[in-house]
Amino acid sequence: MKRQGASSGRKRARIPSGKAGAANGFLMEVCVDSVESAVNAERGGADRIELCSGLVEGGTTPSMGVLQVVKQYVQIPVFVMIRPRGGDFLYSDREVEVMKADIRLAKLYGADGLVFGALTEDGHIDKELCMSLIAICRPLPVTFHRAFDMVHDPMAALETLLTLGFERVLTSGCDISALEGLPLIKRLIDQAKGRIVVMPGGGITDRNLQRILEGSGATEFHCSARLARDSGMKFRITGCKICETIELLRPSLPASEKRPLENETNTQVNVLRTLFEFLDPSVPKASYIHRVFY
Repeated sequence: MKRQGASSGRKRARIPSGKAGAANGFLMEVCVDSVESAVNAERGGADRIELCSGLVEGGTTPSMGVLQVVKQYVQIPVFVMIRPRGGDFLYSDREVEVMKADIRLAKLYGADGLVFGALTEDGHIDKELCMSLIAICRPLPVTFHRAFDMVHDPMAALETLLTLGFERVLTSGCDISALEGLPLIKRLIDQAKGRIVVMPGGGITDRNLQRILEGSGATEFHCSARLARDSGMKFRITGCKICETIELLRPSLPASEKRPLENETNTQVNVLRTLFEFLDPSVPKASYIHRVFY
């Protein structure tokens, strides 16, 4: 029985990674939800992985099995998303129990950092909850995820994150994408003054990465090299679907940034390399088609 994507060997990846981003003075974090995607991200030049599940929901906590196997195959740091469900970032006591348990397990299975966020009902950082979660995360670094884009006052929230001890914050500048949110991202970076990493993310593509890099002065970026792939199933039942269509993977980006979906054979490796090519003239321009959506 043939499994789609099954490999003939279980060797640990040995391909040098992160050189493209490092050579250009920035760090690229790539969000992935599978072992194959993690391997492709490292091969494509990613400096760090954000491992999650449920990309359609903006990312949720991955299984510990995925984390364990990803750590066997890649050598770049793996930061693990801690988010018990999709939707808002106001959590119940039982959901908090799950988050704490997931943090402990993620550390046990080799996480290099943790990613989470929590808000109060009035749109402020939930300081009490974040403090308790950070205490469990230590000594690992912590990132406050895009819950930041839902806060009442971004500038005040940034100072709160600094006080709490977060090493970085992921944000689209509280807008539909990092490009649209660029003015606020620049303000946040200027206010941070290097005390916390402000990492742009959301709709970053090879078309806009240069503009975001130059317009923000950011040193770290977050993207998801996502693409549609035909199923290897030969037997199919029409009219019955378990999940929504691929269109859900495409957020409302400006028309200039959208590209039509089509049958794709390209890998995330090519997608990421294309991002770096636009920043490094010495790298030959590729001839492949690519798709990148947050």
